[in-house]
This record gives sequence, C-alpha cells and structure tokens, in this order.
Amino acid sequence: MRGTATVFVIDDDAAVRDAIRELLLSVGHPVESFLSAEEFLARRDPQGCGCLVCDVRLPGTSGLELQKRLSAQKDRIPIIFISGYGDVPMAVQVMKGGAVDFLQKPFREQELLECVQMALRRDEAQRELEEQVSSVLSGYRSLTKREREIMKLVVTGQINKQIAAQVGLSEVTVKIHRAQVMHKMGTPSLADLVRAADKIEAYLS
Repeated sequence: MRGTATVFVIDDDAAVRDAIRELLLSVGHPVESFLSAEEFLARRDPQGCGCLVCDVRLPGTSGLELQKRLSAQKDRIPIIFISGYGDVPMAVQVMKGGAVDFLQKPFREQELLECVQMALRRDEAQRELEEQVSSVLSGYRSLTKREREIMKLVVTGQINKQIAAQVGLSEVTVKIHRAQVMHKMGTPSLADLVRAADKIEAYLS
C-alpha cells in the first residue's frame, strides 16, 4: 500500500522556500522543506511517494548533481526545477535528465501547482507500473541467459524453427527452452508473454 504523496522542496533562500511551502500547504499537499541537497538526501526514502521542487543552484551539491545522484540510485522521484538564473542550455539539460519542468523565478503560483499535480500523477503512474511489473520482473530474473535470448526472439513472433537456426540449437532444444520461459514467466500464451515483455521494457526504459 502506497503512503501519502509528499512534495519535497529544496531551496537555500528561506523566503522562497517558505512561500512555496505555504502555497502547497494551502491546497492540501503535505510538504517537507530543505535548504540543501545533502539535507534532503539524508532524509530521503526512495519508497516515499511524492515529487521534488528543487532550485538548480544550491550550496554544495547543485540541483543538477542531485538529479544525477538520484538517477544513479534508481530513485525515480519526479523533479520540478526552479531557478532565478535559468538559461536554455540548463533547461535542456534538466529536461533531458527527466525533469517534469523548469520554471524561472518569479513564476506564477498556478504554474507551480499545475506542475506539482503533473509530477504527482507521474509518480503515481510509475509506482503502479512498478507494482504491476514486480511479479513479471521476478519471473524474468529467474530466466537463464539462454532463456532470455529465446524469449527475446519468441516475442518477435518467430517460430521454433527460425529461432533454432538463429541461435544454433536444435528445434527440440528451443521448444524445451520456450516451455521453460512460459512456465517461469507465468504466461500461458504467447500474447501473455508479449504483454509481460512490454511491461519489462516500459519499466527499464
């Protein structure tokens, strides 16, 4: 069961930080605020639902560096970047890194609220996908290297004879591997296996 979605705010300007906090609280969002990326990381639980509103320029670890660190840790929390010194290359960089948006100060309150709603929807969708794909990933991880190779070819619609020729195995051996893949993945039909493969690809992308 997922917990309450929290909006995390990081800004070293106390006035800005407090203003954002009060705005979000006024519309019912639980908020936690921090003055540095280090303070946020020390408290961050990757299982915690929510999104992050973060200034790009921070003392110590910058917002850009924080984005890279979270990505490296497979923490997919959606990030909305804010900055008083934004430029196009910086905006492009954070958006390529997967940010929800880049807002230049001063921004309209409604603009931020809409971005937060978008980020929370993204977080919820991502967590739902993770729940759906959890059992599928478990089955996939139990496959041997050869079984994964066979699965990749099976979901493209190739028949056993074609797969056998491609991987240099007998058709009978391919048939055995294919049956093992279907069993371990918990997919009684090819259509089920294709759907499972799609979920894995969506999750890993």
